[in-house]
Amino acid sequence: MLNHFPCSHAWSLKNDYDRLLNNFQLLDVMPLGSGALAGNPFNIDRLKLAENLHFSQITPNSMQAVSDRDFIADFLFWASMVGIHLSRLAEDFIIFSSKEFEFVTIDESFSTGSSLMPQKRNPDSLELIRGIGGGLFGQCCSFMMVLKSLPSTYNKDLQSDKEAMFTTFDKLTSILEVTTGTVKTLKVNSEKCRSALSYEMLATDVAYYLVRKGVPFRTAHHIAGRVVAEAEEKNVNICDLTLEELRSISSYFEVDVGRVWNYENSIEQYQATGGTAKSSVLTQINILKSWLKSQDGEEKACQPN
Repeated sequence: MLNHFPCSHAWSLKNDYDRLLNNFQLLDVMPLGSGALAGNPFNIDRLKLAENLHFSQITPNSMQAVSDRDFIADFLFWASMVGIHLSRLAEDFIIFSSKEFEFVTIDESFSTGSSLMPQKRNPDSLELIRGIGGGLFGQCCSFMMVLKSLPSTYNKDLQSDKEAMFTTFDKLTSILEVTTGTVKTLKVNSEKCRSALSYEMLATDVAYYLVRKGVPFRTAHHIAGRVVAEAEEKNVNICDLTLEELRSISSYFEVDVGRVWNYENSIEQYQATGGTAKSSVLTQINILKSWLKSQDGEEKACQPN
């Protein structure tokens, strides 16, 4: 389960990478030859020019080409999504590093001491990631409002695209670097994670147990709720209810219900692709590693000799 959680964030970032590649394809359009708005009055072969400049397409309409800033909006939206994903990652680790949880420890190089409490360390790096992530969306929203009411062809309002794009690029680069360093130096406190487990978490597994006995899920869910209520009334964990007490709720409970009270079994039952079973998580990790290796190979191939 410890691996399943970071994989969930890794998949989001992979989607961001793929989305960026899609943006590159949309950018592969040459506007040259559009003039100020009406095109070019000279006998210029734009298709040949695009070929020489290694563009795959040309803009089909000169007025649209002059006023088009969709590619800036696409970049700002993409950056906003990356910022949101990084912010969600940061929020998870902020919670997990708090005194109430202590599931992870933020390295001192990415945290600072409290100005008031000497025993406290603040996850400043993660808080900055979370804050800047919101600012990235602000840039996107602001520029979209510039675009929404412009008349055709070029208008000076479009100059604001530079500030929005360059500021967003700089801020996104900074939080990507901080995120990389924070995650690399993060320490997982496995024992704290395990000690936070409670048998009430397995209440759904009680319903699954009954479903495997042939009980419809709607009914099984209701029975599981009665089991939880019985345990609360007796002030015990649900695993401490006797077989007789369970059978007084439903005759479908048998001796093998004891297998439900096992966290490892609970995790391993999710064998479907994308689930928490070890085999599924290892498949995810292998796919992500292979993908990263392939991207590294492509990056090296693009570098000049």
